[in-house]
Amino acid sequence: MREITVDQFVQLNNAVSIDVRSPGEFKEFHIPGAVNIPLFTDEERVIIGTIYKHEGADVAKWKAMELVSPKIPSILKDIKAMHEKGSEPVIYCWRGGMRSKAVATFITFAGLSIPRLIGGYRAYRQYILEKIPSLLPDKAITLHGMTGVGKTDVLKGLYNKGLPVIDLEGLAGHRGSIFGTFGLFPGNNQKTFDSLLFKSLTEMIDSPFFIIEAESKRIGKVVLPDELLKKKQHGTNIHLHASMRSRVERIYNDYCLPYVHEDWFHEKVVERLSFIKKRIKSHEIIASLNEAASIREYKTVIQILLEDYYDPRYAHKQMEYSEPFHHIDAENTESAVKGIMQLFHTKNALAN
Repeated sequence: MREITVDQFVQLNNAVSIDVRSPGEFKEFHIPGAVNIPLFTDEERVIIGTIYKHEGADVAKWKAMELVSPKIPSILKDIKAMHEKGSEPVIYCWRGGMRSKAVATFITFAGLSIPRLIGGYRAYRQYILEKIPSLLPDKAITLHGMTGVGKTDVLKGLYNKGLPVIDLEGLAGHRGSIFGTFGLFPGNNQKTFDSLLFKSLTEMIDSPFFIIEAESKRIGKVVLPDELLKKKQHGTNIHLHASMRSRVERIYNDYCLPYVHEDWFHEKVVERLSFIKKRIKSHEIIASLNEAASIREYKTVIQILLEDYYDPRYAHKQMEYSEPFHHIDAENTESAVKGIMQLFHTKNALAN
């Protein structure tokens, strides 16, 4: 049976991770890019666990053999197909235990030399958590701007220009506000975020800087690494400006337009507004929000929230940064990207 360490695994250029855990385990977290070829279904895993608890390990192992035996040809066929396409399959489970050993043994008997990851996902996670701080480039360039100026769009534009961008909201699966999961899934957990961050960092090795949005320590369900927050705090600051009109339009187009006719949309808006209204002291503002929401004037709702909730909070957050700010007009995303690229060349922003 061929085995490799996590360090050897991350050095492979064409590796495809084969996760043999149950679909439920895989959905909760997995190595980025992994393919799920489960030994057991979620239901079968529960059955085996119950037998193990009440009847002992030997009876549970026998039941596991009965359940998996009919699947072996199909499992091996799927792995072999990946191997024949030129990929380097690497088999793993939670901690390099019986499931990955069983599949690796079957595949070895079938005459294929396909490695198994020593320590499984748990070893992989320990490895990436140790490596992330040292993989962070030395300098952070942080994009600031009030809600709706299009920071994410500018980040994407800079990424498309080949610059080293870390899209923290994309990695978190959350747009960083009470409305941050509108139209999205509930957001990534910490394990998935850390794995995706590690992957992003490996794509910018040797870069002297990285570009991020000015996020808080927590985005949805995840917490940012302390090392990243420290670099963000003392890096180069770029402030994006846009008019209230364009900010309202952008937010409406991103958060409302794709979903406004969905059955769930209005109810979800009212629900999220109830959280915000608890933090607003002005009864007049609350009344204005209620009135606009009741007649589904979502652009009015957005403008009230910007003027009376998000903008004042943002102004307070800016005081956390001691380094000077470079200012860029972001009324148009493409022009903002060009402005930042020009800033790099003419102002030597990276050296400040």
